[in-house]
Amino acid sequence: MPRSSRRRRHPCSPAVRPLGDDDLLREILLRLPPQPSSLPRASAVCRRWRLLLSDPGFSRRFRIHHRRDPPLLGFFVRNEDLPFLPALDAPDRVSPGRFSLQRGDGDGDRFMSLGCRHGLVLVFNKPKNQILVWDPVIGDQHRLDVPPGVAIHAEKTPINGAVLRAAGDDAQHFQVALTVADNDDKQHRRALACVYSSEAGAWGELVSTQLPSRVPMSNVGTFVSTYKPAVLIGDSLYWRLAGNFTGILEFDLEKQSLAVIRLPVHILEDGHCLFSIMRAEGGGLGLLLQTDRSIQLWKRKTDCDGVASWGLGRTIELDKLLSLNSEENDIIIQGPMGENNVVFVWTHHILFTVHLESLQFNKLPGAYPLFHYHPFESVYAAGI
Repeated sequence: MPRSSRRRRHPCSPAVRPLGDDDLLREILLRLPPQPSSLPRASAVCRRWRLLLSDPGFSRRFRIHHRRDPPLLGFFVRNEDLPFLPALDAPDRVSPGRFSLQRGDGDGDRFMSLGCRHGLVLVFNKPKNQILVWDPVIGDQHRLDVPPGVAIHAEKTPINGAVLRAAGDDAQHFQVALTVADNDDKQHRRALACVYSSEAGAWGELVSTQLPSRVPMSNVGTFVSTYKPAVLIGDSLYWRLAGNFTGILEFDLEKQSLAVIRLPVHILEDGHCLFSIMRAEGGGLGLLLQTDRSIQLWKRKTDCDGVASWGLGRTIELDKLLSLNSEENDIIIQGPMGENNVVFVWTHHILFTVHLESLQFNKLPGAYPLFHYHPFESVYAAGI
């Protein structure tokens, strides 16, 4: 065979063209990894690929296709400026300035992030009683006035919330769930919640549930803690309750109902405060309890009579798993975060990710001061 006939042809060469159908080529390119460098590298192959990949319609489809397995791009620090800290190495590293919040006039603004989910960041602007839904990748911002039934209590007690994309393949629409405690009547303390739908363009009805009191008639109220972001498990959001009563607040988005869930008795008796809400192994509600240099995984189960109880599952010894030095005494769990049961373990400016089911871990590049971080997972193609 002549040497020239064995020469490897360029994938866009007219003489080859096995992918002459652009629709078929789009389906193949759609399945590239969702890392930031994937599409820029593919766009450099030839003009034809670059034209397909730079089409806004393809970009939207690519984000929707990978919305359930996006990479961890980095973290937003939970302070007034919401700085972004990248978590990936080059060529996938996102510049911190790329995800900078544009504040508009900024007159009187005071921002506090409430969490990230599905590529969106939820921010509370307390002086203006506004909620900001921000998509850092495409730069979209939606400012929503906090509904009066929530705003009147947000002046006296912390407000918390969660943002999520609409179900199905329509990534344009989102929902915002807000919750706050009503302690005005000491005998009938309540938790309140309501949901905004971008598709309807309006807030739904205010729902409520009774809050237990550890000390009746106490001046210390119960509040929805902002120490940890909401956790989405199935169709329900979960927040931590603190103050007069320590427990879990459940908001069933499908049924539009609130419920209070009590913690295992020993957590309250032993004075444990380092617990996190998580999705249990196999699904359902779980707890992560930090004890010194290990974590315990608990799961809430319901028997055939409908009686719910907590059971201890596994115990993970973090110092052995991560091979930490003996002098690294401070271990702080930041998580679970995201929807994949990944926790972030901080120790001496080092941040690890640990997948609770597989126990795979990864040391993130760079140094991380001790802050509250909100991990940001999204699909982002740089330079297209």
